[in-house]
Amino acid sequence: MSLDVARSRLDQLEREFEALEHRMADPSVVADQDLYRQVSKAWSDLEEVVRTYRDYKAVEAELREAETLLNDPELRDLAEQEIDELRERLAQLETSLKILLLPRDPNDEKNVILEIRPAAGGEEAALFAGDLFRMYCRYAEKRNWKVEVLNAQETGIGGFSDVVLAISGKGAYSQLKYESGVHRVQRVPATESSGRIHTSTATVAVLPEMEEVEVEINPKDLEIDVYHSSSAGGQNVQKVATAIRVLHKPTGIVVTCEDERSQLQNREKAMRMLRARLYEREMENQRNARTEARRSQVGTGDRSEKIRTYNFPDGRVTDHRIGLTIHNVQSVLEGNIQPFLDALIAADQAEKLRRAVTV
Repeated sequence: MSLDVARSRLDQLEREFEALEHRMADPSVVADQDLYRQVSKAWSDLEEVVRTYRDYKAVEAELREAETLLNDPELRDLAEQEIDELRERLAQLETSLKILLLPRDPNDEKNVILEIRPAAGGEEAALFAGDLFRMYCRYAEKRNWKVEVLNAQETGIGGFSDVVLAISGKGAYSQLKYESGVHRVQRVPATESSGRIHTSTATVAVLPEMEEVEVEINPKDLEIDVYHSSSAGGQNVQKVATAIRVLHKPTGIVVTCEDERSQLQNREKAMRMLRARLYEREMENQRNARTEARRSQVGTGDRSEKIRTYNFPDGRVTDHRIGLTIHNVQSVLEGNIQPFLDALIAADQAEKLRRAVTV
């Protein structure tokens, strides 16, 4: 993808950006809060690419000016040094612009429904699911994101047979979507008396949280059961059934929620989970229809893919998709996963750029 080819598109985006700036200063737009929010959001979406394009044009102008000095014997050496620096800066800006012009995932700015379940390994897998739960909670805390437990089935001593979180924050899905897949742990379990190292796994699914208007659900397609909660939230409400189980009959998807003491609150949480899973199912069908594109993905969505190993004896964590190893397993489990996410985003962008060039 040549930047010369993209110039007309960049010029158009700059004109749109300037028009939005003028609209944001219009008293009639300022007076309409919904309209102002819509216009300012569109302006914000364009700001990074337009600022980068303006920087690119400014460096381009400096380069042309520096090249005019090459014929001056007294300034030639300085001009050559400046030209080298400007060309390097121009190349960096060109790469940034190409990335910014790549098609964006429309869900990147959405909040997240994150599901963690133990897989192979029995009680140790449930304990590992608890470790992953705390890891994501701590990561969200570092980002000043809000974490809400939608459903949690504890097994005791810190383990979970199922835990579902809602994580709310700017760009949450753009960061966490690469976490979907199988996470593997290698360590001596707390329940192991012989000191033998076990290998256990847990699955993580990261789904964009969808609004009601984005995923339409026909009430006639739902079978809703109400039952007595077995969770801590329901122990003191023995006379009233508050837990909710929702079956979506066309797909067979079942969601449950019993964390809240209110039947209404549990129902609302269950519907949030159902909307996310229905959306994921539709996206999975679309991905399967684009098998070649799916094979080239860095790994965003396949729950059966082993993506990362947490090796306690060697104190390391390895992401198998990009070959990145961090030699501090405790730090990673404390929520310091940003190096993995940054590397995965960069690898995904590089792959998209490669495909754009070969198309």
